[in-house]
Amino acid sequence: MKNKNLITGVLLILMTVTLFSFDLPTGWYKAGDKPRSYEMGIDKGAGKDGKNAATIKSIDKKIDGFGTLMQDCSPDKYLGKRVRMSGLVKTKDVSDWSGLWFRIDQKDSKSGRSFDNMHDGKKDRSIKGTSDWAKYEIVLDVPSDATNMAYGALLVGTGQLWFDNVTFEVVDKSVPTTGMEQDEKPTNKEPVNLDFEK
Repeated sequence: MKNKNLITGVLLILMTVTLFSFDLPTGWYKAGDKPRSYEMGIDKGAGKDGKNAATIKSIDKKIDGFGTLMQDCSPDKYLGKRVRMSGLVKTKDVSDWSGLWFRIDQKDSKSGRSFDNMHDGKKDRSIKGTSDWAKYEIVLDVPSDATNMAYGALLVGTGQLWFDNVTFEVVDKSVPTTGMEQDEKPTNKEPVNLDFEK
């Protein structure tokens, strides 16, 4: 009888883990300062159109940090251009905040050339609480010396976020950027203004 109860218990645990775990989408990976506090992956049939959507769902009751489902790619196609990243996002019971994020990196730089996570950009547009599917956009310049584009969705604290239909498109300079950008510092050909009189 003990063995039967033990086997039943193990089977229930395995079924629960299977029901509440998500497969990681191809090309995406988990990151953040607390990635183990979240389940991340594909939520089948949860998209706005009934197709799949990606999700980040908290599994700890209290989280002082964030998890992100993200990707990196070469910026070569977008060098010297202004790029709009857009995607659909839906949330449930987000305790702190959530959103899409987009960062442009440069080789040997410890911080991104430009960055927006919908919270720390030019304006706080982060998503809180419970919200239905809506389209969100981030616009950044991709400098000619960029070496990487990183992007995804993040959830700070507890709750659940779904995202879907992420797209990238080149836009003209009339579309304002949304993120914080490092000023491009020109390289001088020789030392200048050494007496600080200019």
